[in-house]
Amino acid sequence: MFENLSEGLQSAFKSLSGKGKLTEGNMRDGLEIVQKSLLEADVSYPVVQDFMAHVSEKALGKRVLLSLRPHEELVQIVNDELINILGPVDSSLHLKSEGPTIIMLCGLQGSGKTTTCGKLSQLLKEEGIKPMLVAADLQRPAAIEQLHVIGKQLDVPVYSEPDNKNPVKVCQNGVAKAKAEGARVVILDTAGRLAIDEELMAELQKIDKKVGPDQVYLVVDGMTGQDAVNSAGAFNESLELNGVIMTKLDGDARGGALLSVKHVTGVPIKFIGTGEHFDALEPFRPEGMASRILQMGDIVQAAREAHRIVDEAEREELEAKMASGDFTLDDFKKMMEKVAKPGLMGKMMGLMPGMGQFKDAMESEEAAGGIRQTIGAINSMTMAERKNPKVIDAQRRTRIAQGAGVQTPVVSQLIKQFEVMKPLMAGMAGKGVGDRMAMMKQLQGSGVMNDPTMSGLKTKQSTGKRLSKKEREKMKRQREKMKRQLKRNKK
Repeated sequence: MFENLSEGLQSAFKSLSGKGKLTEGNMRDGLEIVQKSLLEADVSYPVVQDFMAHVSEKALGKRVLLSLRPHEELVQIVNDELINILGPVDSSLHLKSEGPTIIMLCGLQGSGKTTTCGKLSQLLKEEGIKPMLVAADLQRPAAIEQLHVIGKQLDVPVYSEPDNKNPVKVCQNGVAKAKAEGARVVILDTAGRLAIDEELMAELQKIDKKVGPDQVYLVVDGMTGQDAVNSAGAFNESLELNGVIMTKLDGDARGGALLSVKHVTGVPIKFIGTGEHFDALEPFRPEGMASRILQMGDIVQAAREAHRIVDEAEREELEAKMASGDFTLDDFKKMMEKVAKPGLMGKMMGLMPGMGQFKDAMESEEAAGGIRQTIGAINSMTMAERKNPKVIDAQRRTRIAQGAGVQTPVVSQLIKQFEVMKPLMAGMAGKGVGDRMAMMKQLQGSGVMNDPTMSGLKTKQSTGKRLSKKEREKMKRQREKMKRQLKRNKK
């Protein structure tokens, strides 16, 4: 997400980090790179002007220029200003205590509006809220059928009247049906056009007036750049939008629309779509997005994704096993099976501070194959071997490898990885987010993450240099030191 913008900003910070003494001239050079990065990301020019004016005023002050680490001060200033132009945002839906809350989705054709109805339904279901979808897009022939397919996949009721050509009546009848069936939320999937025209706006205004939706969201394609900003402005003039849902941010969107919408139109981004699956819709958090753009991860969203994978009861059971040292290869296998969902591991890596460098590696076919081999090898073990890998001698390794259809070194590598990771997990169990992140940084600093045995986390090396015997011994000592430190933390 926004790789080019992120890389451009990092380039600006790196240009300043190596300076023995920072001058106003050095800082201006760095700020020029920041400005260029924003413009290349297709951020609206007036937004760039305002952004740079605020950043420059703070960055060229004596407090920053004379500080011990001015480049870090600049990172903080850019972070604060990104949050400022993206927010504030209230991502809650403000559901009514009585009767259904009516949410109207509108947008141009191709923006992903109908699919977003399904994603929003999935988000509500995860919160224990019963939604109903209303098929009011009577312009696109396949829209009604598509919504019914989505509803069936998610087990969400869909109201439609295929023979009724009046979208206002369909919406009114759909809301009445939702009230009768006790649905907490009604989502209206309205018609779109290839471009904004008077007929489209008149139809939406009629629905808005006659049905009285509690909230109106515009769905825009994040890959359309400033056209998305222009659409938001035009729709807002006619409907007074409550927010924007920006889709397709997992593609090659440059980020300009995301950074421009709130500033140009005054309409906040409420949700973002980050993939094709129904669970790929996130409540928008300016501070989390700013942190991602600056390659600092988003620990709040990472935690949210983790809770989606593992429910509360499973999480507590795992935490208890980790803390007591009873975590086995069987438990490890169950975790691997949960995160083996396509794209999920890479997404989690991208959200973890300091782990973004492993994102591409974890999304590769090589990584997916490695996970399959790991699961296969564990499946070939007996329960006694999974509980205590120390009993696995050379003969057992050969048997396990043959049963899994892998080479014997794969089994040896798996056992070694597990022996390294088990004390790490025990040390992190029961710790808060801050303590866990501190341990992760300590782990990275120790060199364990660059250990050739950690095949799932390898990144491409530019030199291809082999480790010397002395370097391997040093790395081994660092691992042992880390294990001892984690044991002390546990006590």
